[in-house]
Amino acid sequence: MINLALPKGRLGMKIFSLLSDAGYFFPEMNDDTRKLFFEDTGHNLRCFWVKPFDVPVYVERGVADIGIAGKDILMEREPDIYELSDLKAGKCIIASAGKIDFIDEPSRTLRVATEFPNITRKFYAQKGRETDIITLRGSLELAPVLGLSDVIVDIVETGTTLRENNLHVIEKVAEISARLTANKSAYHFKGEAIKEIIRRITQ
Repeated sequence: MINLALPKGRLGMKIFSLLSDAGYFFPEMNDDTRKLFFEDTGHNLRCFWVKPFDVPVYVERGVADIGIAGKDILMEREPDIYELSDLKAGKCIIASAGKIDFIDEPSRTLRVATEFPNITRKFYAQKGRETDIITLRGSLELAPVLGLSDVIVDIVETGTTLRENNLHVIEKVAEISARLTANKSAYHFKGEAIKEIIRRITQ
């Protein structure tokens, strides 16, 4: 049995649709269920839902043989796992954003609010920019509006939330999408079965 960690939310449902289109069938999965795991016994595949940020933890620890994680989470956590395939789903960017009239003054420390402190720290370190990184969990757009930070570094899909709060993208940090990852030991011992799953959902 291959154990697959799926991220809760829209991305996870997109991947679940890919699995269904590839011929996997999970009779216990329906709109009313609150179950967190379900199986396709015919294809020896067991899936379970976890929070997106936790997917690499389950994979690295070997509880999941494979898992679907956004590139943003892999960049932030830097887990010791294999990144096998770009599934081309959940495409968006990580970007810095600020108020329309914001002008950066390199002579002073830049205050940056983000859910991705490691990504942010590395990005600005490469630019040689001194930063004060403020880690928040949600509603980042409030930070520059209320004066907590000068800019934010966050995921941007359509940019609508930024515009509605009089913010705009300043600079792209990275392009992200869903990636299929694998536990290193599992890939060694269950490689053929894992490759079959990759083949079916990416063909």
